[in-house]
Amino acid sequence: MEHSSEYIGLLVTFLLAVGIAGLILFLNSILGPKNKMTAAKAEPFECGMPLTVNPTGHFSIKFYLIAMLFILFDVEIIWFFPWALVLRELRWVGIFEMFAFVFVLGLGYVYAWKKGALEWER
Repeated sequence: MEHSSEYIGLLVTFLLAVGIAGLILFLNSILGPKNKMTAAKAEPFECGMPLTVNPTGHFSIKFYLIAMLFILFDVEIIWFFPWALVLRELRWVGIFEMFAFVFVLGLGYVYAWKKGALEWER
């Protein structure tokens, strides 16, 4: 029973958060404006411009490929920051490992380039 007293603060915070959220939703349903949905409100809204053409819903596969390559290389480059923070402790082993990492990353970039993944138009 000794350990349960540690969680009382967490339980009170959780109950307080749920209570405030419930109170806000309840007051909004009672006091908030009651606007009906119209056809104009149901249309998509983009930067204040009215919809002129119906969207086709299709993007070029190149768009997705470029996006995935960006995310892949961006996530890999994030590893430079923690490496730089501990570089003094890693000494030459850390420098060698980072050059190996950059080499493998560069190989992936060259492979994507040679396969034409970075060319938008063909």
